[in-house]
Amino acid sequence: MDPLTTASTVAVSCYALLSTVYKGMQAVYAQPGHVASSSDDLLAFDLWPSVDVIIPCYNEEPRTLSACLASVANQEYAGKLHVYVVDDGSGNRNALMPVHHAYVDDPRFTFIQLPHNVGKRKAQIAAIRGSSGDFVLSVDSDTTLEPDVIAKLTARMRDPAIGAAMGQLTASNRSDTWLTRLIDMEYWLACNEERAAQARFGAVMCCCGPCAMYRRSCLMSLLDQYETQLFRGKPSDFGEDRHLTILMLKAGFRTEYVPDAVAATVVPDKMGPYLRQQLRWARSTFRDTLLALRLLPGLDRYLTLDVIGQNVGPLLLAVAVLAGLAELALTDTAPWPTAIIIAGMTIIRCTVIAFRARQVRFFGFSLHTFINIFLLLPLKAYALCTLSNSDWLSRKNAIQPHGSKKPIIVANPITRANGTGSPGIAGSNRTDRSRDSAQLVEPGVLHSSE
Repeated sequence: MDPLTTASTVAVSCYALLSTVYKGMQAVYAQPGHVASSSDDLLAFDLWPSVDVIIPCYNEEPRTLSACLASVANQEYAGKLHVYVVDDGSGNRNALMPVHHAYVDDPRFTFIQLPHNVGKRKAQIAAIRGSSGDFVLSVDSDTTLEPDVIAKLTARMRDPAIGAAMGQLTASNRSDTWLTRLIDMEYWLACNEERAAQARFGAVMCCCGPCAMYRRSCLMSLLDQYETQLFRGKPSDFGEDRHLTILMLKAGFRTEYVPDAVAATVVPDKMGPYLRQQLRWARSTFRDTLLALRLLPGLDRYLTLDVIGQNVGPLLLAVAVLAGLAELALTDTAPWPTAIIIAGMTIIRCTVIAFRARQVRFFGFSLHTFINIFLLLPLKAYALCTLSNSDWLSRKNAIQPHGSKKPIIVANPITRANGTGSPGIAGSNRTDRSRDSAQLVEPGVLHSSE
């Protein structure tokens, strides 16, 4: 057996062994636990905590934003609810105004209009610093929530040791293309295997941004660290959900996964946007891995295996594939042992997933193996070599709105000109809560953009 064949076979065998142990334990720990998330445990109206929903928005399509706001407005939640929609300097703000107008009579809604695009993280903070609820729910502007999401997340977070909790994510546009179907299955696995297993030990490593709830007291204690994250001396603007989750764990709080709190989010329907998204996520994962490593001694040993499986596993697979391709190119010999092991593992994994989910469609997830080997592995290698690059890659260029250099806090979303003719606060019935928000939001939020 020549060196290339040996290298490929050994690497893929080690990958198979590691994956079998890791995925096997993951499947066991991902089985539903006995922690009840039913909101019925909140016995009286005055026991329901207040919740602030933060929705950053940048150049969102009006129809998508409208669906998001409607799903939040229609939440079956008996407690006090306040919604902050933060327009992060959108170039299509005029097109979004009819969506804002639909909530003119809903006192629960406040619209914050930032004059410049400052990024999702700072847009969130602009609202968080002006809010006052017991819990803060972060929702992406392209995400819709099932009617009971807030109730179920809030019920899970009754334990004061829990700092954050996430719901289950699905693809709202799953039926659009073959890629969206694959991504929806990918989300199911990420939530109901990876996050569910981590939650068994109270350490979900990333409470995903589309639907994540935070305990306000915990969040405020970490907000400065969250806002000023640096990587190699430069601001790190993406991967905000993973970084905030790691900060929660580092501070000693538990993070949880609530599978019956379902949120549907729009996923890429073309390969280009999907790969750009994966590149951004890969960079953020690598950046926060070192921070997460410091937590492992204080967590269950499974979490150490989880980190090894997610980082060493792809490396072993990449070595096996590269050695196999080199063998094919140099000796004109197909790396059959490597191919057979990978194919066998794919069939077994898809069968187990289809059985667990009780959905035949997961047999089609075998197609993801080809995407992983020939696209995602090279992309992760590129991400590792370009960690200092903080470009969002998916942000659309747009003409930024003109006007005041301070955020406009709008309780009544219909904006009118003030006495001087410049943009002002809508309506004359602005609440004291909005005035307090304005005082809290303005300082420091836009320094980087002025």
